[in-house]
Amino acid sequence: MQKKVEFIAKNQDEAMKEAVEKLHISQDKIFINVLGEVEEGLNCEALVDVNLTIEGKKYLEGILNALDIGYQIEARSVNGEEQIHYIIDSYENSLLIGVKGRTLEALQILLRNLISTYTRDRIVTTLDIGGYKSNRARQLEILATKTAKEVTKTKVAVKLQPMTSFERRIIHEKLSEWRDVYTESEGEGEERAIVIKPKNKD
Repeated sequence: MQKKVEFIAKNQDEAMKEAVEKLHISQDKIFINVLGEVEEGLNCEALVDVNLTIEGKKYLEGILNALDIGYQIEARSVNGEEQIHYIIDSYENSLLIGVKGRTLEALQILLRNLISTYTRDRIVTTLDIGGYKSNRARQLEILATKTAKEVTKTKVAVKLQPMTSFERRIIHEKLSEWRDVYTESEGEGEERAIVIKPKNKD
């Protein structure tokens, strides 16, 4: 549900000013619905009036245009915007992805923060650039399976290299139903890494 607030205002102009203050967004993205008249003035309901998928696309376009980068963006929503997925492709994919995908992760956080300003619902918002995440996910699944087999055979825990939260989640999910191993995250910040451990050392 997109954000909304109710309040009393003297007139339509006052209502819009108050809506902007309460919702912290520009007035072109607000719809004022007058619910009725009361002694103090108008009983108003202010609603955020945007298409979340399009707003996210515009935001990404603004960043890329500022960087003077040619690009294509695919934006796709699922289940009435319960999930929104963006894919960017450009000649500067490596720049936008960054070392170990950190720039990509930062862009995704900015995108999620933008979407959250318009809605109270938890929207699953993802960003991929040049297929980086899908390719990385396949690599990590292979690594997870290979390492899990090694741990099962040797009964010795293996600590993987530090990874982003996206990468750690891939490993956790891949091995979540394995009978012989389990995963734990250890460390803080950029040094946080997954340890794959045997369930039974006997």
